[in-house]
Amino acid sequence: MNDENYFEHPLIEKNKLEKRLYQETILHTTINKNTLAVVPTGMGKTISAVLLSAHRLDKKGGKILFLAPTRPLVEQHKRFFNEFLEIACEDMKVLTGKVRPEKREKEYKRGMCFFATPQVVQNDIIAGRIDLDKFSLVIFDECHRATGDYPYSFIAEMYMKRAKDPRILGITASPGGSKRDIEKVMENLFIEDVEIRTEEDEDVKKYIKKVDKEWKKVELPQEFKNVKKLLEDAYDERIKKLRKWNHAPSGDVHRKELLKIQGRLRKKISKGEEDKLLYAGLSKSAEAMKIGHALMLLETQGSSSLYKYFKRLREEARKGKTKAAKNVMKDGKIATAFRKTSSLLERGIEHPKMDILEKTVREKLEEKPDSKIIVFSHYRDQVEKIKDRLGDIEGCKPVGFIGQAGDKGLSQKEQVSILEDMERGVHNTLIATSVGEEGLDIPSVDIVIFYEPVPSEIRSIQRRGRTGRQRSGKVVVLMAKDTRDEAYYWMSKHRERRMKETLKDMKTESENNQSELDEF
Repeated sequence: MNDENYFEHPLIEKNKLEKRLYQETILHTTINKNTLAVVPTGMGKTISAVLLSAHRLDKKGGKILFLAPTRPLVEQHKRFFNEFLEIACEDMKVLTGKVRPEKREKEYKRGMCFFATPQVVQNDIIAGRIDLDKFSLVIFDECHRATGDYPYSFIAEMYMKRAKDPRILGITASPGGSKRDIEKVMENLFIEDVEIRTEEDEDVKKYIKKVDKEWKKVELPQEFKNVKKLLEDAYDERIKKLRKWNHAPSGDVHRKELLKIQGRLRKKISKGEEDKLLYAGLSKSAEAMKIGHALMLLETQGSSSLYKYFKRLREEARKGKTKAAKNVMKDGKIATAFRKTSSLLERGIEHPKMDILEKTVREKLEEKPDSKIIVFSHYRDQVEKIKDRLGDIEGCKPVGFIGQAGDKGLSQKEQVSILEDMERGVHNTLIATSVGEEGLDIPSVDIVIFYEPVPSEIRSIQRRGRTGRQRSGKVVVLMAKDTRDEAYYWMSKHRERRMKETLKDMKTESENNQSELDEF
C-alpha cells in the first residue's frame, strides 16, 4: 500500500469523506482488478465507487458509468456523487427510460459521469447509441442481480469486449446464499478479486450502528383457524391425488415442488407422451397452487386479502379463464371457506398482526414524535390497508411506496418525489413493497417493521439495512405462530447464516491466495 491519500484526491470534495482503513484497503484492490465489494449496509459501498471513480478519471480519463436497478436509486447515487466528487453538475447525467433515445445518444458524448438503469443501457448498446470504449469504469450497484437474463451480465460482457482499459466494480451487501450463487455473479461480471467485510470484522465493527431486533408473535384467532383447516383439507386432497398418480413425492409439498411437478409434466407432454394423467396432474397441481396461495394470504395477511383473492378466483371461474379456478371454486370446502371469510370481514375480524403493527407505530411516535418509520409488506392491497389504519394514529403521516406495474402503480418520478417528501418530513411513515428494499437511503430511519418475514436472505438483509445507517435503529418482525410466517423466518435466518459462513470462507481463501502471491 502506498502513501497516497485517496480521501484527499483533487477530484474529491475537501473534508467531506471520513478516512476509513477498510475503504482504503478495498480501493487498492479495485484500482488493480475487477472487484466484487461485499460490505454491510450503511458502511459506504458508494464511497468506494466515488473514490475509484476519482482515481480512474485522474489516471485513465474517459467516462464513468454507474448502473442501479431503479430510477430512485439512480437519482440517489447521482446526488451522492454530486456531493462528494469535484465534477461540474452538468457533466453528471441521469439516463433512464424517461429520457428519449436520441437525447441519450447526445448525452453520452457530452457528459463525464452517467447514472442509468441497466435496461436503458442494454437497449442503447444494442442500438449503437453508446460507445463503451470511452468508459474507464463501470459500476454495478446491487450486483447480486447479475444472474439469468438481467441486463447486468450482457452489459459487462459488451464492456469487456469493447473497452480499451476496462475496470468493473460490483457492490452489494448481500451477494447470494451460496458459494455457487456468488461465483455466478463474479463470472457474469468478470470479477477477478473479492473484498468482503462483515459486521464482525475489526476494521468495520466500530462503525456499525446498533440495531435492536424484536420478533412479535401473534396467535391466529379461532375463526381464522377454522378457515385454515378447510383450506388445508382441500389442499391435501389435491396432493394425495398427485401422489396417487406418481407425480408428487412423499412429505410436504409446497409451491416450489408444485412448480417442479408442473415443469416435469409439461416436458413429458411436449415430448408427445399421451397419458391423460399428465393433463390431470397439471390441472390438480394448478388447483393446489391456488389453494396454497389462499392459505398463505390467510396466514400472513388477513381476511380482507383472502376475500379479495376469492373474489378474483370466482370471477376467473365465471369467465371460464382457467379450469383450475373453476374446479377450486366448485369445491364445497372452498365455498365454505369463502363464506366464513366474508363473515370475518363483515364482523371486522382482521389479522391480529394489524393491531400489533398499529400499537408498535403508536408507541414509537409517542416515544419520539419525529421518528421515521418504514413498514414492509409483500402485497399492494395490504400496503393500502396498512396506510389507512396507520393514518388514524395521531402524528403518523403514512404514504404508500409501490412499484410501477399495474393501473395503480407509482411511476419512478412519483417514487422519487415520495422519497424527497419523506426526507423533508411531509411523510414520516413509508409503507413499502419490495421496491423499497434495495439501497434506498432515507436518512435516520428509526424503525423498520416487517409485516411478514421473507424467506430470502438477500431481501431480509436489504430490508433491515434501511435502519441503523446514521444512528442506532430497531427492526421489528411480525409473525403469526404455526404459519408460513414462522417457516419463512427460519428459512431466511438459515440462509443468511450460510451466506455469512460462505463469505468468511471466501475471504479466508482470498487472503491465503494473496499471502502466497506476496511470498512468491
